[in-house]
Amino acid sequence: MRIIGLDIHRVSAEAVVLEDGTCRRLGRIGMTRGQLDTFAATLSATEHMVVEATGNATAVLEILAAKAERVAVANPFRVHPIARAKTRTDKTDALVLARLCAVGFLPEVWIPDEMALARGRQITRRNQLAKSRVRLKCIVPSILHTHLVPCCPHTDLFGAKGGTRLRAQALAEDETAAIERHLEDYDRQSAAQKDVERDIAAVTLEDVGVARAT
Repeated sequence: MRIIGLDIHRVSAEAVVLEDGTCRRLGRIGMTRGQLDTFAATLSATEHMVVEATGNATAVLEILAAKAERVAVANPFRVHPIARAKTRTDKTDALVLARLCAVGFLPEVWIPDEMALARGRQITRRNQLAKSRVRLKCIVPSILHTHLVPCCPHTDLFGAKGGTRLRAQALAEDETAAIERHLEDYDRQSAAQKDVERDIAAVTLEDVGVARAT
């Protein structure tokens, strides 16, 4: 049985093949769909492959799984402590993946389906928007503090009353323009976050499994 290990990076991957205990370098593969399709066309239906979980591993898996018999995804947090080579190279990392797979000692991760991936992306977007809004809520008070403006007496500095008070401050023209931009950004991101949350809620309510667990 041939086992191919791929050490994936952003623009390329190092590939090695392990067969009958012998390792051979296959070379570097570009991380575009066209280049991966070309590589996948060289695979046989009996080949096993192993990649490490990275940001683009799901897309790589989608292309390779259609050609190889099995594609496993390794848990990077458990592989690295195992592979304590004194000299780390892309080739040795790929070889470690192949050897762990060969002896049945590969720590794999769960591979989500397309629906789970879509939900994960939406949750990530929601978290990014929430963090960005928090950042804006820190920036504007820092501008006011710089100019000795007293703390806002209203609960929500970015609410209707808080926004009116912000716009009424006598500040330098550039600072006033900056605050206005931050208020606009906050409103836009708040609306976007609500849209994402609405989408997450709609999909979740339609999920029979989720309804059964509640």
